[in-house]
Amino acid sequence: MTDAWGIDDRFLDAGGTVRSIAPEVLEAVRDRIGTPPDDRPPRPLVTRPGEPVPDGHAYLVLEDGSTREVADFFPADLPYGYHAMIGPAGRARRLILGPGRAHLPDRRMRGWAAQVYAMRSERSWGMGDLEDLRRLARWSSRELGAGFVLVNPVQAVSPTIPQQASPYYPASRRFLNPLYLAVEHVPGAAGVVEVERAAQAGRALNADPHLDRDEVWRLKLAALERIWAIRRRDPCPDFEAWTRTSGPSLQQFATWCVLSEEFGPGWRSWPVPLRTPMSSAVTTFAHGHADRIEFYCWLQWLTQRQLKDASQGIALIQDMPIGVDPGGFDAWAWPELLAENVSVGAPPDEFNTKGQDWGLPPFVPWRLVDAAYQPFIETVRASMTTGGGLRVDHVMGLFRLWWVPGGASPADGAYVRYPAEDLLDIVALESWRARALAVGEDLGTVEPGVREAMADRGILSYRLLWFESDEPASWPEQAMAAVTTHDLPTVAGLWTGSDLREQRQLGMDPNEEGTAEMRDRLATGASLADDASVEEAVAGAYGLLARTPSLLLTVALDDVAGAADRPNIPGADGGRPNWSIPLPADLTELEHRSLLHEVADQVRTAADPPERPAPA
Repeated sequence: MTDAWGIDDRFLDAGGTVRSIAPEVLEAVRDRIGTPPDDRPPRPLVTRPGEPVPDGHAYLVLEDGSTREVADFFPADLPYGYHAMIGPAGRARRLILGPGRAHLPDRRMRGWAAQVYAMRSERSWGMGDLEDLRRLARWSSRELGAGFVLVNPVQAVSPTIPQQASPYYPASRRFLNPLYLAVEHVPGAAGVVEVERAAQAGRALNADPHLDRDEVWRLKLAALERIWAIRRRDPCPDFEAWTRTSGPSLQQFATWCVLSEEFGPGWRSWPVPLRTPMSSAVTTFAHGHADRIEFYCWLQWLTQRQLKDASQGIALIQDMPIGVDPGGFDAWAWPELLAENVSVGAPPDEFNTKGQDWGLPPFVPWRLVDAAYQPFIETVRASMTTGGGLRVDHVMGLFRLWWVPGGASPADGAYVRYPAEDLLDIVALESWRARALAVGEDLGTVEPGVREAMADRGILSYRLLWFESDEPASWPEQAMAAVTTHDLPTVAGLWTGSDLREQRQLGMDPNEEGTAEMRDRLATGASLADDASVEEAVAGAYGLLARTPSLLLTVALDDVAGAADRPNIPGADGGRPNWSIPLPADLTELEHRSLLHEVADQVRTAADPPERPAPA
């Protein structure tokens, strides 16, 4: 049962057992949610053409400033978008009118799942960058017919040392991380001695077995500062035009970057007057640091340009994390919308037997509604800037989120409900506008109705060979199919047992039985002998995946590189270099690796049927 705060007092766990929430947990979560005031603004209306007009009549102010009257039902020729609706009582209400269906590709596609930072090349500065991504995208599109690349989140972190390693703990989901810049490709870099020296030092970092983000950032920041000192003498009309059209949030973000340099990355420890973005103290600070703020605006412009260039000719699918760093920019800009002293996570399940606490503060549902969903809209839109696609991490969070009160274990949380119908329709609208496909990561404990609601809107499901017991040929067409993810064993790690051994060495509580079942299913389905090689196991896994009718067939770059270590073991932070493990082969080696071409041929055959008509 769901109470007045939107909290479920019980839930069905991964094993099918009904679990009741302790009264003290319910009370703690209610306290974090708070009680809405009586004078709340009108709730936004999220609807579609053909649906009834409230009160039978309304006066609309459309996005473009034009006006229109509607009666009875919203007409089919009304433009999709974000409008204002004024009812008979004269009170304005936000109207979000959309198609109710996300954009879908007109054909099946195959592509890569890649951790950008892990893709080193001979020119990299110790980690993969956006030029390496551009190279992978161009080469695989031209030589292998790949249609997309799914990448880890590349959103902003604090510009301070130490650099945040996890892509799923961003300071902002609306801005990009300039750590991924290919500095030599920045306008004005050619011939700058300091850039050439930094490049030499950066390439030397490729010999390190793990990524040193701190040293990479020191080198890149110093080189970029030198380029800026030179180029800022000459006007750049493109940059100036971009800053004028980017809105106040860009200046606010750049100001936060400079404040972080001055006072540290956690805004809650700053002097009190600087903890409020719109304060006079922040305005005064910004006036005194105008050049440095413009520098950080320039870094965003450069990063966005390189990301768009990397996506030319291929669908770049960006990953949208479930939340943000509580000390980061989005939390500084929207503190009143995020719950205090609580974080989101997951209850115990078969692969995380202690549950998970991700350390990310959730939106308070009623406050998000009162903000007319604007923060959510901006977040989704920012992840579709390249027009390729969006993968919503933990899409179940649009329906309900597992709230863990501060100080409690992940097992002592509760599910809080969100306005899923509205949020899904906003994802569909933004997808339609950007002509970008949408994927929902629906793994783990998925309650009834989630996948059906996604399918109704053309939001693709996410199906994994490791999790699905059914034959891949029976998987849904409206899905992204993959073997594994960044949080699960690679084929090599599963097949050799090295992943299980590492978990034991870390003192974790691995699911031995479930892991053995995954390996047995692979061996049986791909007809693998127990002593088959890693290459045979990888080819066998993707041979199975190639049988699926799903629209998107995804090959993990880690698998064709023969990586035994997965990018991340949840809960092992500090015990291993999560998010800092490079691929065991650089891009040049990968391009000539026979296993890569064998797997590409397998999925090419599956993904090349005649094109089907584009959905209406």
